[in-house]
Amino acid sequence: MKDKLEQIRERIQAATEACGRDPATVRLVAVSKTQPVSRIAEAIAAGATDLGENYIQEAKEKIESLAGHSVCWHFIGHLQSNKAKIAVSLFDWIHTVDSVKLAAEIDKHAAKLGKVQKILIQVNTGQERSKSGVAPEDMAGLVTEISRFAHVTVQGLMAIPPFYADPEAVRPHFKKLRMLRDAIEKQQIPNVVMEELSMGMSGDFDAAIAEGATMVRIGTAIFGARQ
Repeated sequence: MKDKLEQIRERIQAATEACGRDPATVRLVAVSKTQPVSRIAEAIAAGATDLGENYIQEAKEKIESLAGHSVCWHFIGHLQSNKAKIAVSLFDWIHTVDSVKLAAEIDKHAAKLGKVQKILIQVNTGQERSKSGVAPEDMAGLVTEISRFAHVTVQGLMAIPPFYADPEAVRPHFKKLRMLRDAIEKQQIPNVVMEELSMGMSGDFDAAIAEGATMVRIGTAIFGARQ
């Protein structure tokens, strides 16, 4: 596990240096969905500081079991509005907000906890019916609407592009997300920071970093095949 994490960090360093970036500007989110608590604890011991989960109930059990460890938890799966209460109580970051309705639920429950929830807006860059996310042309309007919530702060964008065997084929989607982020950033909307780009997974994160990724979500390359 430690060797695999080190290999990923070396690739992150090489990818950032190749485009003149500081490796410290890229956060490695180890995607631990379907992995048992023992494997996640092993990853934490090996130096993983950020963990990503896709399913609320599975994550709840893991987070409670690992409560003694100082790690940052990211929710990276599709989030239903009726699960927002639990998500807000468990996660430091929610990457997959794609509607005002969901943001309103997150805001309501964050307010009750006295918390300002960090969120990312999920954009469906490939316009795929099988995937969640707001359409690129609707993203700016959604961000503006969500910005009025006091207990939610939009920190950037997230995408799960279409799958291609060639990482370079995914690059246009990463570039599109960066350009969308930059366009919103220029508007200087109150309560919107737009510093983060959550994009890139095990097979294509080098290309994502070249296009500006600040969070890469790596599962298979760290934990191996899903269990």
